[in-house]
Amino acid sequence: MNYFKYFPVTAYGFGNETLPDLFRNISVYIDVIDQIKQKVSFYNDYYIQEGERPDQISYKLYGTPNYHWTFWFMNDNIREKGWPLTNVQLIEKIAKDYAHKVITTRTTLTDRFKVGQTITGNTSGATGIIDHRHLNFGQLVIKSVTGTFVAGETVSSTNASEVVETITITSYEDEKNSAHHYEDADGNYVDIDPTVGPGALLTEITYEDRYFAFNDELKTIRIIKPQHIIDVVKAYREGLRS
Repeated sequence: MNYFKYFPVTAYGFGNETLPDLFRNISVYIDVIDQIKQKVSFYNDYYIQEGERPDQISYKLYGTPNYHWTFWFMNDNIREKGWPLTNVQLIEKIAKDYAHKVITTRTTLTDRFKVGQTITGNTSGATGIIDHRHLNFGQLVIKSVTGTFVAGETVSSTNASEVVETITITSYEDEKNSAHHYEDADGNYVDIDPTVGPGALLTEITYEDRYFAFNDELKTIRIIKPQHIIDVVKAYREGLRS
């Protein structure tokens, strides 16, 4: 990559080798761009369109794909979390990260339906294994599901003491569509009573909602104004050589 060719060369001994090797010292840090990224006169906001790559945006803005690396220096969020995904990529990631099913109940789960127990729907005949629980929402996350559980049916499970436990299902859905948290009208996280539910005044934010919101936040970035890009890049590269 052209970006790395401007880093200074240093000698480094690898392992038990007698002679050192020359390689680019990519740990060198120059704060030129850090100094300007807070100065409004040097940057504009840019919204990344669906599927746009860094090199494409660099070419669109600066007439060359070679300044794509400046986007990471100008934006801590994409440096820490990565470039925003396309909708297709995001949907695939959500499906992979949250591949289970979720049963919600208004029955207290503290002392029953533990991780690893097999559950059976008394009406549907569906079965599954409890993978983990979210007690604050009355949720059971179920894996290895066969059949389809039905809202309103009773679910039973035999615990380690051979005692049959039962709960009633309030809702059954894909894990990605289940509640990650609830918010009030001001967007604040709100705790709920799992035996009562959230009520009509709170907004449910699902795992899918949350992923899309985070991904959208990554799409608005700061870019160096085209009229300043050559001077900024030149100053950065000179700093690397010094």
